[in-house]
Amino acid sequence: MIRYIRRAAALCLILFVALLVNAARVMLVEAGELDANPANRRTAIARWSEPRGEIVVDGKPVTGSRDSGQQLRWERTYRRGPLYAPVTGYASQTYGTTMVEHAEDALLSGADPMLAPLPLWNDLTRGRSPGGDVVTTIRAPMQEAAYRGLDGKRGAVVALEPSSGRILALVSSPSYEPGVLSGTGADVKDAWTRLTASPNQPMLNRALRQTYPPGSTFKIVTAAAALDAGVVRDVDAPTDTPDPFVLPGTRQVLPNEARGCEDASLAYALQWSCNTVMAGLGVDVGLEGMVEAAERFGFDDTTLRVPSWVARSNFDRDMSPDQLALSSIGQFNTTATPLQMAMVAAAVANTGEVAQPYLVDRTTTDGGTTVDRTPRRSYRQAMNPSTALQLQRLMLKAVEEGTGTNAAIPGARVGGKTGTAQHGLGNTGTPYAWFIAWAQAEDSARPAVAVAVVVEDAEASRTDISGGGSAAPIARDVMREALRLDAESRGAPGPRGERPPKAKAKAPRPVGPPGGRPAAEAEKATATATARPGR
Repeated sequence: MIRYIRRAAALCLILFVALLVNAARVMLVEAGELDANPANRRTAIARWSEPRGEIVVDGKPVTGSRDSGQQLRWERTYRRGPLYAPVTGYASQTYGTTMVEHAEDALLSGADPMLAPLPLWNDLTRGRSPGGDVVTTIRAPMQEAAYRGLDGKRGAVVALEPSSGRILALVSSPSYEPGVLSGTGADVKDAWTRLTASPNQPMLNRALRQTYPPGSTFKIVTAAAALDAGVVRDVDAPTDTPDPFVLPGTRQVLPNEARGCEDASLAYALQWSCNTVMAGLGVDVGLEGMVEAAERFGFDDTTLRVPSWVARSNFDRDMSPDQLALSSIGQFNTTATPLQMAMVAAAVANTGEVAQPYLVDRTTTDGGTTVDRTPRRSYRQAMNPSTALQLQRLMLKAVEEGTGTNAAIPGARVGGKTGTAQHGLGNTGTPYAWFIAWAQAEDSARPAVAVAVVVEDAEASRTDISGGGSAAPIARDVMREALRLDAESRGAPGPRGERPPKAKAKAPRPVGPPGGRPAAEAEKATATATARPGR
């Protein structure tokens, strides 16, 4: 009898050990996989059982939470959702998270261990802390000016503080209401179908995730490369560039919209956007030099985060001379995000250095205690300081009496560069109007803002859309707000007037070089032949 009891006890002990091993396997080895299993509702229930933390703009939350009374209790809400959607993204119980909602999801949902009162506290208690808050770098007046300027047209605006890399405005248009995706059910699915099927792609973040041919705005990069390489030593000296200019190795002629480009100086070429001069300088710098120069500005970088990921801006590393010529004026395969082109303008404004761009100033607990703060970091040295100073002068001239006069602001130094990128076979594709610029108050020691604007308009004829005509006024309004905010922070007067004064007694001065075309056409500095030329 005792023998059978011992056998039963041994069997029970074996079963007990097996039970412990299996429990350990489930809790320690397979816990992560089980938590991530879509069929496991406990994780989702816990995630939405408490309100998310807030995303803050200019001291005010632009997000909120609503008690739905459902199993997934708290749904995300948005204040002025379309205005801030490119910043916040959405937090959906059905479709996940995007943008800051995604990049800072652990903190906003309370899962970040940095929110716990003690190390490993959440692991021991199997609980969550209240969601923390994310304080952004966005300035509301600048965001509103950019959104108002685009007025629903397809395009984007990015504004940076050149010295720090803080993103002051980030607008993509047309936008959408992220709150319609927050919950569950048929209405959410219908909204998702409607938004994803829209030909205007309202959920595409054009500021960070869309690349465009940058057109003549890329000539700033080419000019920096030519000056740093010593190809140009005097910006006012003739460049010995013919007009018409035949693309190397082909019979294809590269045209100019502006007049007076034959043998023009670099200063004149940037002021009036001469294709031939800039294409020739790109060829003179050479493929290796142009690739290195573009990469110093951030092209071809696949690692950029702000903290949301940013699409790679492209400058080809393997090209024939004719393709290099087109790439040097922002055509062929050259593409850039609006953020990238804002970084180009910021590099000029910040004496050649590009500061790491960032969108989150700091994160805090729900009680306001700082959890983390984004430090100022250097991204790259895009050009020599002396080169940046020369380009500042040339960009100033382009606004004072060149193709960018629509960006002028009384009481401020404004430097800019226009670009109209026509593309597709025979230039039948959508024209993109670009403007990049920086602005500095006359009584300030450094520029307050650098901005990039791109406007798509498939319905506009190419005579109606231009960098100087379509994009520059939007940039001007955003820069004016930046200067006003900068003046307030310094206790100084802001820029004078709401708009540049209009001459009443004088006839309008044509924008363009002597003998050139009207303003709407003079700044269109793009090649008519953007299909790949023969080698």
